[in-house]
Amino acid sequence: MGERVTDVLYGLGWGTVKRLPEPVAAGLGRTIADTVWRRRGKGVLRLEGNLARVVPDAGPRRLTELSRAGMRSYMRYWMESFRLPAWREDRVRTGFDPAGLHHLTDGLESGRGVILALPHLANWDLAGAWVTTRLGVPFTTVMERLKPESLYDRFVAYRAGLGMEVLPHTGGTAFGILARRLRDGGLVCLVADRDLSASGVGVTFFGEEARMPAGPALLAQRTGALLLPVTLWYDDSPVMQGRVHPPIEVPRTGDRAEKTSVMTQALADAFATGIADHPEDWHMLQRLWLADLDPARRPAPPEAGGTT
Repeated sequence: MGERVTDVLYGLGWGTVKRLPEPVAAGLGRTIADTVWRRRGKGVLRLEGNLARVVPDAGPRRLTELSRAGMRSYMRYWMESFRLPAWREDRVRTGFDPAGLHHLTDGLESGRGVILALPHLANWDLAGAWVTTRLGVPFTTVMERLKPESLYDRFVAYRAGLGMEVLPHTGGTAFGILARRLRDGGLVCLVADRDLSASGVGVTFFGEEARMPAGPALLAQRTGALLLPVTLWYDDSPVMQGRVHPPIEVPRTGDRAEKTSVMTQALADAFATGIADHPEDWHMLQRLWLADLDPARRPAPPEAGGTT
């Protein structure tokens, strides 16, 4: 029953919110965000716990201010996402203003293939729609399986409608398809600040141990594609801002595991710069650091002489 209700609510969002005038939708998003924030549920408390690591000198008042701004940013993401299918092409083309775009365009022109790796900052769906609309470049991405299946299908259809090829995270075929797209000189976009497999790469993130997906670094090594971190943020205008960071190079020495570790740490460091500058736009309402995970979900320590 709960899964069906969730599916219906998302369906209402895409069916109703996209018809609202933009100022009305924005006001509705703020009202919902403030209501959820005042209820102090698990998601809000987890967000504050995560923000306490990002802004370690923040006191209780500053953290509550940040979490309120964070929930407003999160609901802006949802209001925009519900409305994106109805946006005119010129609205999408002017809705994002990234710096460092030459890293992406030069990489695509080289024919090497490009991997864009992003954290959960601002609106990654809008950034993707901008790439397909403004640059005219299709891309492939991976999405976590959702329950119920009908909700997953809604998200796949939504993102496909924005010009994305969407692969399921589970099933074992995604990596091979992504590698083929990159070898053909294509573009792959991955949200990569949270490990969904419990077998990711250990990184130091804001001074504590976390794990992030190995996929972006492994794909870059296997295919020769450029690996570009991207960070996003909102300001006071309707236009989302962003930065395409310089490429993360494959180390010249070390085995595959060592190279993957170095590259994933560099990716985490790039993510941290964007999150630290705009903590209110980081939509991380889940446990991320190993110290916060349930003991049963923590990865087992490597055996003596083994590799991680």
